Amino acid sequence: MKLSIVLSLASLAFTAPPSLDKFEQQPLTVQDGFDLDLNAQRLIQLAEGQASEWIELKALGLKFFDITDNQDLGNGIQSPARVKSSFPPPNATEKVIPILKTLSTQGPKENLEKFTSFRTRYYRSDTGRASQKWLLSRISEITAKTASASLQKLITFREFKHSWGQNSVIVRIQGSSTTDDGIVIVGAHQDSTNLWPFLPAPGADDDGSGSVTILESYRALLAADYRPVRTIEFHWYSAEEGGLLGSQAVAQDYAANSVNVIAMSQFDMTAWVKRGTREEAGIIIDYVDPDLTNFNMQLVDLYMDIPFVQTQCGYACSDHASWRKAGYPSTFTIESSFENSNKNIHSVNDRIDVSEEFSFEHMLEFSKLAVAFAVELGGYTD
Repeated sequence: MKLSIVLSLASLAFTAPPSLDKFEQQPLTVQDGFDLDLNAQRLIQLAEGQASEWIELKALGLKFFDITDNQDLGNGIQSPARVKSSFPPPNATEKVIPILKTLSTQGPKENLEKFTSFRTRYYRSDTGRASQKWLLSRISEITAKTASASLQKLITFREFKHSWGQNSVIVRIQGSSTTDDGIVIVGAHQDSTNLWPFLPAPGADDDGSGSVTILESYRALLAADYRPVRTIEFHWYSAEEGGLLGSQAVAQDYAANSVNVIAMSQFDMTAWVKRGTREEAGIIIDYVDPDLTNFNMQLVDLYMDIPFVQTQCGYACSDHASWRKAGYPSTFTIESSFENSNKNIHSVNDRIDVSEEFSFEHMLEFSKLAVAFAVELGGYTD
């Protein structure tokens, strides 16, 4: 497929740069600071059960899995060791609510201002790698400053290595149970992209908002000296914009090692309230685990100050899809109904200051949800 055709497909969903035609007229070269082979063939999957095809570009602006390096993901779904979890109604309000009262917009504002200061967080760029290093250092700083000495002994954070250099980040709070090996995951993706990867991509909403939303939840749990029964992990995935590459690699590794993931919740875009619409949380209902999603709706009703709306985003639209494909229960909550979500993504205009529709107060509601998800499913050790 020719590059010009690929770019025209992307332009159906996103506004193309004004000078797009010049890319059809001039030889394509990789700019300094980018490790990107524009002619590399990649195997992608555009729909569940659909045959995969080889293409010449990694980012179409469409929703897809790049399965080149993870073609076996999901082959072990029928393993007898995989036991489906049940999700009883939420019942830990006396533990959750005091933590919610400590959440703030201050940390997310400061963190997102820094996170969006990188020219791009594209996963194959120097600044994408630098932004990941900053994120890891910020997590380490928050942990050292906020967690008690005894709690710090239960916490580990690491880089999940990827060949492209921007690594996924995994933070673990070890559970106290000696009989329950279940793990609860709260996730977001750290990378950003422009329609044309070499252009600036501040990625304030996609997914800087989700990244700092769950970071604030993590901070609040530490401040509460939270000790889970089940192990809790916070994940910041690399290369979501490249076809869910980072989360696929992590999910495949967990599945190969029979890690018992009880539930995974994805936070991708949490800041936008479209002018003239009701403030609400969008609960994705397609390509998710229905039981966990029903549980997620109950959490919104109980702990958030805004209602939810059921919405759809299509196949492989964020990192929850990697965990679902691996056979694990996953759910996805977004800033609004999909049609009312931020249309500035994948452009230079995905900024904090682009509009009053970008709301840190709205993001705070999703930090509440992440805390509730962790405590309700992870339990609480007194």
